[in-house]
Amino acid sequence: MGSARDRVDSAARRPSLAAVLELVHRAGGLTRVDLTARTGLNRSTIAAIVGELAELGLVAETEAPGTRRVGRPSPLVEPAPRPVVIAVNPELDAVELGVVGLGARVVRRRRVPLDRPPTPAEVAAIVADELDAVRAALPERTVLGIGLAVPGLVRASDGLVRWAPHLDWREAPVADLVAAATGVPAAAANDASLGAIAEHRFGAGRGVGDLVYLNGGASGIGGGVVVRGEPLAGVDGYAGEFGQNRPGLASPADRVTEHGTVEDEVSRSRLLGMLGLAASGEAELDAAIAGASGAPLRAELARQQRVLAVALANAVNVLNPRLVVLGGYLASLHAWDPAALEAAVAEAAIPAAMEDAAIVPAGLGQDRLLIGAAELALAGLLADPVAV
Repeated sequence: MGSARDRVDSAARRPSLAAVLELVHRAGGLTRVDLTARTGLNRSTIAAIVGELAELGLVAETEAPGTRRVGRPSPLVEPAPRPVVIAVNPELDAVELGVVGLGARVVRRRRVPLDRPPTPAEVAAIVADELDAVRAALPERTVLGIGLAVPGLVRASDGLVRWAPHLDWREAPVADLVAAATGVPAAAANDASLGAIAEHRFGAGRGVGDLVYLNGGASGIGGGVVVRGEPLAGVDGYAGEFGQNRPGLASPADRVTEHGTVEDEVSRSRLLGMLGLAASGEAELDAAIAGASGAPLRAELARQQRVLAVALANAVNVLNPRLVVLGGYLASLHAWDPAALEAAVAEAAIPAAMEDAAIVPAGLGQDRLLIGAAELALAGLLADPVAV
């Protein structure tokens, strides 16, 4: 057992360990000189912290690329490959799974297609099978946790899925079921909220303090908001449900569904039907929309853009973001005619609010929700590396 002073020093150093690990994780690798500059700690303290994180198996030092500085280059501190988490995105027609390491490195991904929405118990069983497969295929990795990105209202305090209408889940303790089935800590949150975090930290919104993220998936449209660099969760974690809004449309003909919510009108399933696709991964749907031909399909794409534009303009008016980031099939819809969508948003939004706003596709592509789920699972480690 160490001395009382050793224990005090170790406790005092834990916030610095967390701060340095967070910096390395977000950047994917920094030199000791960079870490010294960003933390304000002296070189010897950084050396000690990096050494302790290396002993914990969380970072590794390599020789930095040559620089113009005179003398020996500062060692490059990178995330170690050993610690990983399993990221899970249950959807209407599939369960997406990924193995993600520090630095948002997706080292394995798998899609389990389904002919109906999975139950929470079925998701837990699929994740347990994936954990066994990961341990067999990647024995050098250590799985520290599991994060679930769920398309529905997820209570922030305990991860209870209050309502996921497309999955037909109510009051579903899916994180608890996964933890019981795997023996690994698990947490759940809304998929689009996690997508917003991923895009803010690693994707199109990197370095941007204020952004709105909208995600289009098989289960409809969800959203997330980042304000001054922090996720906007709301009282219980339900903020960002843009898909349930009912936008006012200039032309009554643009409303073609009974309820008229954004996710009813801007519909992935409607597009799949017109494209003759029973189901589709994101890459396949993206290619199909890009090559869309025929007047009815092009008219539908234009209509959906007009409806989406009103929803985006409302978000711009209320939140005044620097970026509006579109993921999933919304990114495909944007790519079909970006100029038309952006012009429609500008027409519906307050001009001053649009002056500094841009609309961009998600930078992380199909990995965005898995990386967001991984951030949820890694939160405990990043907050206190020693404890985990």
